[in-house]
Amino acid sequence: MGEQSSSTGRAGGRGRRRKPQSTGRKAGKAVIWTVTAVLLAGGTGLGYVYLKLNGNLEGIDINARLGTDRPRDVDNGSLDLLVLGSDSRAGSNAGYGGDEGGARADTAMVVHLYDGRKKASVVSIPRDTLITRPPCVDDDGRTVAAQNRAMFNTAYEVGGPACAVKTVEQMSGIRMDHYIEVDFTGFKKLIDELGGVEITTTKPIKDAKSHLDLEPGTHTLDGEQSLGLVRTRSSVGDGSDLGRIQLQQAFMKAFIAQVKEVGVLNDPTKMLDIADTATKAITPDSELDSVTELIGFAEGLSGLGPSDVEMVTMPVEYDPVDPNRVIPLKGAAQQVWTALSLDKPIPASALTDSAGDKGEAGTLVKGGDTAPDGQETAGKTGPDGGTPAGG
Repeated sequence: MGEQSSSTGRAGGRGRRRKPQSTGRKAGKAVIWTVTAVLLAGGTGLGYVYLKLNGNLEGIDINARLGTDRPRDVDNGSLDLLVLGSDSRAGSNAGYGGDEGGARADTAMVVHLYDGRKKASVVSIPRDTLITRPPCVDDDGRTVAAQNRAMFNTAYEVGGPACAVKTVEQMSGIRMDHYIEVDFTGFKKLIDELGGVEITTTKPIKDAKSHLDLEPGTHTLDGEQSLGLVRTRSSVGDGSDLGRIQLQQAFMKAFIAQVKEVGVLNDPTKMLDIADTATKAITPDSELDSVTELIGFAEGLSGLGPSDVEMVTMPVEYDPVDPNRVIPLKGAAQQVWTALSLDKPIPASALTDSAGDKGEAGTLVKGGDTAPDGQETAGKTGPDGGTPAGG
């Protein structure tokens, strides 16, 4: 990550990578829900609001922790960020079970914003992916040795956010410009502040572990139910993390569409409540740890709607040694990362042989933009205007 230009929506180094972003007035078109809610605070124009929200933010200096041994910062106008959802059961998250020795990256997404910010690709990395984890320095300054065949989500567990970023950069060869982390409790509260998220289920979803029980039909999920949906895995698809990722992707598009329908822009009190909840829910990198920086960043995303966001899973195959784990499908995964590094659409051929983005899990939940005939259109247009990968 380079240095942040605080109010233009540009990231990377000063005078280096990222081009200024066009602004927009509809916060509901932001690509990721954490940044979306923060953007809603931008219209208040009240000094005390900024002071209040700034007090909620505590950034992590990823640059200082990673040093110079990182991929080159390519000057092509694009921007990449790593979004992690932590599965820590500590504190207010204790209701989800005992802490298993430390927080892990329960959800991991590389968000690639194309030059011009009119399209985005989101690549989910299955937490059960076996990778070669690089050596890392943990939050206490201790060196953690590299490990072969480590699960991807252990990078965060043993080395914190910087190790998670370093692992993603090693896998992809792409420098992450920003990092944003979200926790369970903040996720639930934000959904509740927004009045819930409307989805349509095509089949029953009943999962004892996530406490989710939904009949086929349209539902407005509150925060607890939304959290249950994005954590459901054992009762969908083949019960693996791959099916859960598809539910997460469907929910994300429904969320983006839902925010457009919430009339908070004319209600300053509601705006403040949502922004307060959002800024408490996230831990950004140190270049996004002020309201001014977050608003500048999020304004660059304001032209994105659900149909502009392509969501795929990093190409993987089941591990021949342990079928409960997956491993990167090397050639195909490299196709994905190469396309993004060149700021180009993900080729459909990269996902043809992947175990991800397949099975019934992706058809269980509908949300986002819909065409007049009721067919879902969200994500059906690729960044180049053609058929996207996995579409």
